[in-house]
Amino acid sequence: MSVPVPRASESALTPVKFSRLARRGVLLGLSAMQLALVGTAAGCLLVGLYLGAVVLAVPPIVVCLVGAFVPVGGRALVEWAPIGVVWVWRSAGDQLVYRCRILKPRPAGTLALPGDAARLRQWVDPETGAVMVHDPHAATLTAIVAVTHPAFVLLDPAEQERRVVTWGRVLATACRSGRLASLQVMERTLPDSGKGLADWWDRNGDRTGDRGSSWASHTYADLVDRAGPAGERHASTISISVDLKSSGKAIRAAGGGMRGSAAILRQQMATITAALQAADLSPGGWLGPGDLAVVLRSAYDPAVAGALERQGDVGRDLAHAGPVAVAESWGSLRSDSAHHCVLWISEWPRSLVYPGFLAPVLLSSGVRRTFTLLYTPMRTDRAARDIRKKKTEYISDAAQRQKIGQIEDAQQAAELNDVLQQEADLTAGHGVLRVTGLISISASTTDELEQAVAVIEQAAIQASCETRRLYGQQAQAFTLAALPLARPL
Repeated sequence: MSVPVPRASESALTPVKFSRLARRGVLLGLSAMQLALVGTAAGCLLVGLYLGAVVLAVPPIVVCLVGAFVPVGGRALVEWAPIGVVWVWRSAGDQLVYRCRILKPRPAGTLALPGDAARLRQWVDPETGAVMVHDPHAATLTAIVAVTHPAFVLLDPAEQERRVVTWGRVLATACRSGRLASLQVMERTLPDSGKGLADWWDRNGDRTGDRGSSWASHTYADLVDRAGPAGERHASTISISVDLKSSGKAIRAAGGGMRGSAAILRQQMATITAALQAADLSPGGWLGPGDLAVVLRSAYDPAVAGALERQGDVGRDLAHAGPVAVAESWGSLRSDSAHHCVLWISEWPRSLVYPGFLAPVLLSSGVRRTFTLLYTPMRTDRAARDIRKKKTEYISDAAQRQKIGQIEDAQQAAELNDVLQQEADLTAGHGVLRVTGLISISASTTDELEQAVAVIEQAAIQASCETRRLYGQQAQAFTLAALPLARPL
């Protein structure tokens, strides 16, 4: 799915509209696997007619048609086949369970993460002190910055509109760069460690000089110890990932190797920092190894998030900042102290909505969740080719349906209009991005997890969005949704 970068408007608050999830296929909206099943059914029918045994051909025909057209979980039954095959293969290879081998040393510079994330390597930039995560297979280099911002829903409509426009400029900067592979915006809820409240009490509490001797002082200190960690706070990060393949020439000019790659990423870091400041966002320092270690460890083990923040230097070794154990099931994931489930936002609002429409999801209380938007910028030439291809497919499918007498579907006409609108936006000089929305939900038990998933699904409905649980893909989806590594899809 792709959406154009928002444009400025003269009105106080402008509604926005998202593109629909494209459902086009190879022919008449059918995918290659669906066409293969339909062709198999037609072949069985011809063989049955030729042999005079049509009755014997009925069962395979019915099986093929059911597999091609019966939807299960928002997909045709045959489209679950690749997921099922990979799941069976991983189950047979004992790849659904991960155990940290404490006594076996890991290769130097790698991250202590399970699955395909184990190939990720760390590089500490000597100039900025920021940690850069290198994916040698995807050829990307990633840096993460913490961002603070005021509550969007509390701003007046004019200020909301201004911030939407300035955020659009940040995304436009990512599109024009041509070197960014992806940009990830992650907003997560964390248990408040109470460190800030405790520090304030240490500085300002009991100014009479007899600290801790009075009943009121004892009572207030006990209240700080109990109520501080019981709160909840929100933390936001933005991750940028440089495509090392498309930046090869610039990397060689900067000295080559990881030093040249780090130099190119530093340029993008400076550009994004300036764009965020222009958008009235407050970027903090780019995360160092210790900061990233706390984020990764807290994602897999939420119970220790508050303790890690209070203890300071404890748990800040990035080489060991991974889960102790991970067990993946068909619809969820278990790691250390929590159960997790990842939802995919399969449909954004189909009608016009105002900025802030995600408030029911982002402000849902009592649920430990991480909301991720993964932007994939598209170069202008590539976006133009993709739009032309889509437009040709939609027009040819419409002509084919008209030839066989099939009625035109309103959904297909709406998708064609979305493509035409993207083409108009691209021609007007705006950037095009592919947007993927993921929600990772965590809880202490499976029952609490299912309750939390139901709460988030209901909140998504209030936000005019549709969500799907990513069955059979929870481990891979968790690394995309809960870790700020801006990994490509």
